[in-house]
Amino acid sequence: MKIMGFFLITIGWIVIPCICLAQAPHQVGGFALGKNISDYREKIRPHSDLPIRHMEYLRETETRATEGFQYGVVWYGTCSIPGRIVRIKLKYADSSKRFFDTLLKEFNRRFGKPSEWRGDPFNVVIAWKWSFTDSENHSISLILYHNTKDEEEKRGNVVKLTNWSRIDEERLCFEKKHPEPEEEYPARPEPRGRSPVDWETLIPR
Repeated sequence: MKIMGFFLITIGWIVIPCICLAQAPHQVGGFALGKNISDYREKIRPHSDLPIRHMEYLRETETRATEGFQYGVVWYGTCSIPGRIVRIKLKYADSSKRFFDTLLKEFNRRFGKPSEWRGDPFNVVIAWKWSFTDSENHSISLILYHNTKDEEEKRGNVVKLTNWSRIDEERLCFEKKHPEPEEEYPARPEPRGRSPVDWETLIPR
């Protein structure tokens, strides 16, 4: 499980073509990275609080509707500094493509051209990513996307703001407190002749 969590974090640290020179953003929709989730009791749904799969050092909670936003999800740490917000993901109240195009122009005006295209070749998901290094040398990513059909993501217009350095800090804290025992790997079985393929097992029915 820790391997999966490390893999997810590594994605956020992938080297990209350029780093935005604009000042790194830290807040959106009334929430701020680095603040404690307890500061937003009136803006969240406490009964929605859940641990994040494969990332035992983080939890997420849903947000209530706020001005300009329909709902969202906030991630916060549980180890290094419990309750500290590390990701803000919010869905805009206006889900139209026209509004997305206007948002993109405003994002470009404030942050410059995006660092990376994160959408798909068929424009089912139109997504752009900006990457920053803030004054504390933290890796900050900002993603704006418009989703028309992909059911794996929220439909409509969504903004996602993440402090990858803080997520990594939470992971390292958890791994230090909960080291994994060394695994004893069983002996590799002797190679045998190739058996016939059991198609009934491999094909859905």
